[in-house]
Amino acid sequence: METLSTGTLFIFLGILLLLSAFFSSSETGMMSLNRYRLRHQAKQGNNKAKRVSEMLKRPDKLLGLILLGNNIVNILASAIATVIAIRFWGEGGIFAATLMLTFVVLIFAEVTPKTLAALFPEKIAFFAAPTLNFLASIFYPAVKLINFLSNGILRMFGVKPEDNSGDQLSQDELRSVVNEAGALIPSRHQHMLLSILDLEKVSVDDIMVPRNEIAGIDLDDDIEFIFEQIRNSIHTRLLVFREDVDQVQGFLHARNFGRVLETEDPKPEDLLEHLDPIYYVPQGTPLHTQLMKFQRKRDRVGLVVDEYGDIEGLVTLDDILEEIVGDFTTEISAINKEVQPQQDGSLLVDATITIRDLNRSTKWQLPTEGPKTLNGLITEHLEAIPQSGTCVRLHGYPMEVLQVKDNLIKSVRIIPNLYQVQ
Repeated sequence: METLSTGTLFIFLGILLLLSAFFSSSETGMMSLNRYRLRHQAKQGNNKAKRVSEMLKRPDKLLGLILLGNNIVNILASAIATVIAIRFWGEGGIFAATLMLTFVVLIFAEVTPKTLAALFPEKIAFFAAPTLNFLASIFYPAVKLINFLSNGILRMFGVKPEDNSGDQLSQDELRSVVNEAGALIPSRHQHMLLSILDLEKVSVDDIMVPRNEIAGIDLDDDIEFIFEQIRNSIHTRLLVFREDVDQVQGFLHARNFGRVLETEDPKPEDLLEHLDPIYYVPQGTPLHTQLMKFQRKRDRVGLVVDEYGDIEGLVTLDDILEEIVGDFTTEISAINKEVQPQQDGSLLVDATITIRDLNRSTKWQLPTEGPKTLNGLITEHLEAIPQSGTCVRLHGYPMEVLQVKDNLIKSVRIIPNLYQVQ
């Protein structure tokens, strides 16, 4: 090195700084890549993506190669800078050369290239991959030794470098990815994807029609009244029972309405010939499980029963689909009737409304883990059936019980403008 001219040493120093910048940017670019986008590109036949994806299967080997090359060029650069400093300032210039080289390396070989690679990881990684592959074949023995020693130390702490399971997304992480997709995914599609992820957190209890609201035909009623129910029905299936819902007989499908209405000398018992069998759904069944069961059984409606076999409500395939795609039936107008804005800014709410429907209508965040209806939420909080005029603040919302009938809260006034997080 002593025989080389100062100009030649400066050229070598510049080349080494460029190589240092290359290794630094390669490290950041490779590690900053979107692995899922990379896998997608590889599956689409992108050869560059395939090459990089293959290298990232063992990041310990890739990092060993990059850091080996980076340390070699930085040490050589330090040695050359020392020789140049001695030529200019003698032995006293070594300290100055160290400070100057540290500053130059930090700016031009570390911060700048790494920032660039963090902003454009794909371009940097694809550009660097062929060169890194070539260097890997040259320095294979050295990289192998470095990885053997490094991985041995990691295993002492229970870390397995070959385990790459950290690339898998949890459900919450996937939800964050969807939320942060921005304009890449339309907001309505984002809502649908998030709703699918939430299906396992919601059970049939949350969306079922309560037993007291199930539309059905009582065989003990007069035949003319039954016919009137059939003619005016807005449902494709009507539950048929005797006296009460617990004595259920079956479902009358709309396709059989005409046959029933055309029966000569009709009797309520004639309906039994046209009924479909009952499908029972255990209480607490997650929606994603029930959706698959409906699909497998090719059914669309079921009765929710508790552990004692008592009927709690009715759930349909449409109800589950609406949890994913949003309301697409007359339920929208039904919710609007249950939540009526008043001129003073308060809301007049039917207390039988489910908490989920109330949250969906008002964009509130009332808890859905416990009681399923507003009536249940208030009753649980008070630990008693309130009287009309009772006022309570639930989760920051002032509420006034307006009407109580048959041990049920019928209507409530809520003042959302005074909401405060508590």
